Amino acid sequence: MANLTLLDIAKLNGNDKIVGLIEENLTAAPEVSVFPVRQIRGLNYYTVKRTGFPDVSFRNANEGVTPSKSSFTKSLVETFILSAAVKVDKAVAAAYEDGAPALEMLEASGVMRQALIEIGSQIWYGTTADAKGFAGIKASITYSTSTGIVLNSGGSDADVQTGVYFVKFGTQDVTLIAGNGTTFDLSEFRDQQLYDSNDAAYAGRVADMTAWLGLQIGNTNCAGRIANVGQDTETGDTLTDSKIAQLLQKFPVGYRPDAIFMNRRSLGQLQRSRTVVINANGNTKGGTSVENIPDIPESAFGIPIYPTDSILNTDAVES
Repeated sequence: MANLTLLDIAKLNGNDKIVGLIEENLTAAPEVSVFPVRQIRGLNYYTVKRTGFPDVSFRNANEGVTPSKSSFTKSLVETFILSAAVKVDKAVAAAYEDGAPALEMLEASGVMRQALIEIGSQIWYGTTADAKGFAGIKASITYSTSTGIVLNSGGSDADVQTGVYFVKFGTQDVTLIAGNGTTFDLSEFRDQQLYDSNDAAYAGRVADMTAWLGLQIGNTNCAGRIANVGQDTETGDTLTDSKIAQLLQKFPVGYRPDAIFMNRRSLGQLQRSRTVVINANGNTKGGTSVENIPDIPESAFGIPIYPTDSILNTDAVES
């Protein structure tokens, strides 16, 4: 899908420093390069979700129908401050071989990398990851294998489970929100007194990185997950294409996900569950220098797969 991401918005805003910092750190949190973003001037807005439709039925001639109407619920989407201070020792910066500005941007890159990791974690785990940030996708998907878009993979070993997430993007579905008319803002570096762990002062160079970020989950049909995906030793409880297919059939027509997110352990399980084609159309694959297992999965049933370290292997067993 051709969606504007945080990087695209930063480019459109003409913030060259931030664009470079995002680009060089995207591998730390691939969610940032995939999730669309909506930029708003303020800090929050309301969405209206239809929860019921008017009654419609056939009728006989000269027979009336009872009037009815849709029902709606209103939800607040908020953005929250993501902030960090970039600090370097002024003397160290002056002595740096490539110059003080190079060291300042090197440290800013480290802060940006951690910021993207924080965003990736918040997207999935929400206030469990950071109570002062936005709500995440996992909490929005009620664990109910009978009514929710959830599949129980069957893992039962304590605190080593993980999830696989299916997301539909769009202005009425899932999108990141960038508040205050910007994405990330990096101030100019300035001279400032810094203090060590013993409260002893030294001269430093400081900049501030700030963003207002939120996550819109527009309706109950725009995200789903496979829960209790077990570790490799849990026979029958790991990730397979069959389980992905079972989860996909829970999405209503018109809500086919745009992306599947999983961690490296789940990706490896999916890879090993697939069958390698040794001979197809007369082309032989074999020999001591050729892998005899399938390639690393890049998609499932036409939906792109994105591996991410933001999804952990430490979930509790859900029931």
